[in-house]
Amino acid sequence: MGDEKKAKPAASGVWSTVKPFVNGGASGMLATCVIQPIDMIKVRIQLGQGSAAQVTSNMLKNEGVAAFYKGLSAGLLRQATYTTARLGSFKMLTSKAIEANDGKPLPLYQKALCGLTAGAIGASVGSPADLALIRMQADATLPAAQRRNYTNAFHALYRIVADEGVLALWKGAGPTVVRAMALNMGMLASYDQSVEFFRDSVGLGEAATVIGASSVSGFFASACSLPFDYVKTQIQKMQPDADGKYPYTGSVDCAIKTFKSGGPLKFYTGFPVYCVRIAPHVMMTWIFLNQIQKLEKTYGL
Repeated sequence: MGDEKKAKPAASGVWSTVKPFVNGGASGMLATCVIQPIDMIKVRIQLGQGSAAQVTSNMLKNEGVAAFYKGLSAGLLRQATYTTARLGSFKMLTSKAIEANDGKPLPLYQKALCGLTAGAIGASVGSPADLALIRMQADATLPAAQRRNYTNAFHALYRIVADEGVLALWKGAGPTVVRAMALNMGMLASYDQSVEFFRDSVGLGEAATVIGASSVSGFFASACSLPFDYVKTQIQKMQPDADGKYPYTGSVDCAIKTFKSGGPLKFYTGFPVYCVRIAPHVMMTWIFLNQIQKLEKTYGL
């Protein structure tokens, strides 16, 4: 009996530590299942296949409905790594910061710093899955001879390691980490501030507050992160030419060439679709997370 009593607090302590990570990953994966088609359209727009309407029409006509879910396994793997790490880390960081602040609410700059750090941790863990996702989504746009024909995320990771080496899994990791830091700073900090504004100042109900705050945080996350997302996508999808040379030597070179060829607005290619994708994903991630937490309370977890 004594051993059982000692085991319960230990088990409870482990669960309380891993729970933010489990909840974050689960909510992100559920949201991704809904957002995947919009994400696919966004990638195709960035690859220069036309407007959202043109891309959607061409995909339905030439590839069928299943094309919108191409790369879903990589997207789920990305959430299982990236979102698990970033939301879990953010919860731990903010909890520690609140303790250090004597239990007082955190000011905006501290929330932003926690978001930046959590974004960097999550992106470092999730970069391999992100690379697999981008390549799987871009594969159908390549000439038949250049297609990699990955069957799923794990096949993509295996092929990348076999053909290019283990370190290739972190190709484009620099811009991925920077993008994640910008996105999480914009998303998490603005979301918390928006919740306080809509709930306390405007007096909106829970549902309206979540929708409003998610829209605001989605916009700022999009505006902060899209330039980095554009560069990251270009780096991850690039192919060598006949002489074996890549079009860009790195993310800085890609940014300079993009700026010279299209100006600053080039970095915001596909912004409306990107923003439409980010805002619902943020909203649904929070909704799913709240529902998961309610279930856990119901079952005493």
